[in-house]
Amino acid sequence: MEIRKRALGMAFGLVWGLTIMLGTWFLLLRGSPGEIFSKLESFYIGYSYSWGGAVIGFFWGFVEGFIAGVLIAWFYDLFCKIFYKSKTTSE
Repeated sequence: MEIRKRALGMAFGLVWGLTIMLGTWFLLLRGSPGEIFSKLESFYIGYSYSWGGAVIGFFWGFVEGFIAGVLIAWFYDLFCKIFYKSKTTSE
């Protein structure tokens, strides 16, 4: 059975994008200085620890999560083909 790469990519992307966006918004509502989330500025172009920056963080988180999900599904399928080849018996 093969994993659907696009579906897993969409799921990973949505989860990671929402984690970045909602995490940023949660910390902003609590009045936190956001020392850890502000470090994402060096990874995601345009991200900042702000309300609008969280939306940009969602975009980049979705892209990164999508790529990770597709790669995980691709490697899973590859390893299944290598290790669990169908063995046919001829009698």
